[in-house]
Amino acid sequence: MERTRIARVDEVKLVRRGEQVEGTLHLTPHHLIFCHTPPPSLDELNGLSSHKTKPRELWITYPIIQTCTLRLTHPTSHLPSSIRLRCRDFTFVCFCFADEKKARDVYDSIKAWTCKLGRVEKLYAFTYQPQSPEKKVIGWDLYDARREWKRLGISEKDTDKGWRISNINLDYGFSPTYPALLAVPSAISDNTLNYAGRYRSRARLPVLTYLHPVNNCSITRSSQPLVGVRGNRSIQDEKLLLAIFSTSHSNKPYPNPSSRPRSRQSPQSSSSGSPTRDIPTNLPDPETLEDQMISRTSTEDGPRVYGAQQHNLIVDARPTVNALAMQAVGLGSENMDNYRFATKAYLGIDNIHVMRDSLQKVIDTLKDSDVTNIPPNREALMKSGWLKHINGVLDGASLIARQVALQHSHVLIHCSDGWDRTSQLSALSQLCLDPYYRTLEGFIVLVEKDWLSFGHMFNHRSGFLSSEKWFSIENERVGGNSDSHTQRTSLSNSGSGAGHALENAFLSAKGFFNKDNSSRESFVDSDGELQPYDQSSSPSNTKPTSKRTSNNSRDPPSSAASPDPKHAATTKVKETSPIFHQFLDATYQLLAQHPTRFQFNERFLRRLLYHLYSCQYGTFLYNNEHERVENKVMARTRSVWDYFLGRREQFLNSRYEEGVDDNVRGKERLVLPRAGEVRWWSEVFGREDREMNGLPPSSSSTITSPAASSRNTQLSPNGGTTTTTTIPGRATEETIAPPAAIPSSVLTGLETAEQKVGAVPPIKQASPRDMLVDESEGGGGGGKVSVSDRLAAGIKGIGLGKGTMGGAGGKKPERLEREMEVEMQ
Repeated sequence: MERTRIARVDEVKLVRRGEQVEGTLHLTPHHLIFCHTPPPSLDELNGLSSHKTKPRELWITYPIIQTCTLRLTHPTSHLPSSIRLRCRDFTFVCFCFADEKKARDVYDSIKAWTCKLGRVEKLYAFTYQPQSPEKKVIGWDLYDARREWKRLGISEKDTDKGWRISNINLDYGFSPTYPALLAVPSAISDNTLNYAGRYRSRARLPVLTYLHPVNNCSITRSSQPLVGVRGNRSIQDEKLLLAIFSTSHSNKPYPNPSSRPRSRQSPQSSSSGSPTRDIPTNLPDPETLEDQMISRTSTEDGPRVYGAQQHNLIVDARPTVNALAMQAVGLGSENMDNYRFATKAYLGIDNIHVMRDSLQKVIDTLKDSDVTNIPPNREALMKSGWLKHINGVLDGASLIARQVALQHSHVLIHCSDGWDRTSQLSALSQLCLDPYYRTLEGFIVLVEKDWLSFGHMFNHRSGFLSSEKWFSIENERVGGNSDSHTQRTSLSNSGSGAGHALENAFLSAKGFFNKDNSSRESFVDSDGELQPYDQSSSPSNTKPTSKRTSNNSRDPPSSAASPDPKHAATTKVKETSPIFHQFLDATYQLLAQHPTRFQFNERFLRRLLYHLYSCQYGTFLYNNEHERVENKVMARTRSVWDYFLGRREQFLNSRYEEGVDDNVRGKERLVLPRAGEVRWWSEVFGREDREMNGLPPSSSSTITSPAASSRNTQLSPNGGTTTTTTIPGRATEETIAPPAAIPSSVLTGLETAEQKVGAVPPIKQASPRDMLVDESEGGGGGGKVSVSDRLAAGIKGIGLGKGTMGGAGGKKPERLEREMEVEMQ
């Protein structure tokens, strides 16, 4: 209790959704607990009921607190001192105190228990003792990598499907952020893997994550290649990828071709090789546009390499310009001249900084939920871009699922380091493809495999150890230094990241060329600094070997296991991002659109998001499988799946229809998101559906707010909505962007060895100053032109329309270049 300056405060008022109750606030080492007794009912007062009103409690775990603001009593104000909490589960509360000293003591205690722990081992998970009904459940046993590979038809003894299980990373010495067991093509030896790993950021080389049971086509994942401005290549990496794309020995169609899942995709792709400029610009939906573009980049006119006619894809989830800019720091994207057997697709999904800023804008519209019950401003919600980002991730997952299931093709997914956007796309596409992952146990296996084992950095992205930047005292802010909101606003206005992508890339390149390049680590971390990932806490990894040397067994444990008290761990605010939250939101969209195809319900997803931040269980602690094994998480903590499996009936979907039959509509193996039907997950934001999504189509189109001023919404002539806000004495009109503007193709560029659509050719043997292209050569007569101008012109030429270039649709080239940023993940 050394951190608790005060353990109990009486006569505290809790303000929530505009309502006040008085009670007692308790501070424990892991929770805030507010207790109050509701007033007796009329039946109790009249003696008609013997039932006595029970006290109620509100529990708030410290890690779930996003921001904490102490407002001291101002000399000119009669308002009491208060503490406002905004939580990551979108709980907004305000505690009011009659005594200012007690308010400050509570604030200091919350701050000490939240952001001054110093290490993960002091979180609640390491002291939590389960109660019934989860006490007898062992959630750690639910996922076993070998068992899951066997379910997919892969085992160490049977290599008939063209895959084998490699033990090259069994001790995590090959790639510390990868799982211990890696599924790789049977034709590839560990020696080839050893060399191929040198060419991928953090040695995260292409490995299997899913194998389709019908056509034997695969989804693999990796990190970005180390191409650099010199155009580096790796024969072993090319050999590995060719082997992956050659593992399907035959195209196994669905049992009946006419029973394929219905999709708005184009007919079977042709090999006519028509120029991409002939693609019509008025296509009915993004799926048709994407499928036609991919089919037009067919490589069948060249030498017949097996798998080419399948339109095998390398999916780079990043905006095209961002991927190109990374070449200046020794990273980049595949040079398709060396991968002639595939097509590369850029998806334009923004990075962690953009996503963090987008959610912050949503929070800003809900931030007064503690003191008022006024519905959120739906125009501000739309401007946050959150639904656009959710739709983009779903569109990318749909593209991958269609390529695997309908085009019988292989897909490799990567972004930068391959643990954020890659995890989203990989897991969501498998959710579309495999009914098993749409069951409760199957979804748990999917999270364990594609998020936990493949190294999504939950510690960094979720900020379990909090930060002092999220705490502020309202009347003690001097020069903005303590104003966390001002800091967030400045980050938001800076373009959600590094800003000038090319300029930052050039500055980073200076450090890159001056350092020893013997490490297999990336050269850019999530903060944009030139240093290996988590250098202070990750095992060193300087020379690629398939096994650790014997001397490594005597190495001192990493700081993750025994941290140096002088270097206590804390949260880097710029590394936090709601990546897993987005995945759960996208899963909710699929559940809402296909309510009979999922065994679990919406509450399961909502409670999973809560326990991501509660730190009550050890499942999401640390950044990868290696760190969890090293810190003995399974032995020292309980699994979050204990909570769900112990209460299984509470999280089952009553509308679930079991069984798969590709001959029956609505029972097909494949489910796809429907463009234009993305909606706000109102339950997770603690709001009613009508407050965030409006009235259903069958209801009146006029929405009247319960507030003093009324807000009426109706369709406007331009296809959007016109909101009329009526205030006594005047009326104003404002137009809200139509929901139909959200579903635009996430595809921003395609590239093969023969042609490039909407993308700038990779830089080969060039210096950073050569990233300005001289358009005057060849009769263009335009002088030096930036790559962003070239890219913008290419995107416009293929008719992708506004809003498709990574969220930059409709912006001028100079604004595009100003808002580009070096990829940080």
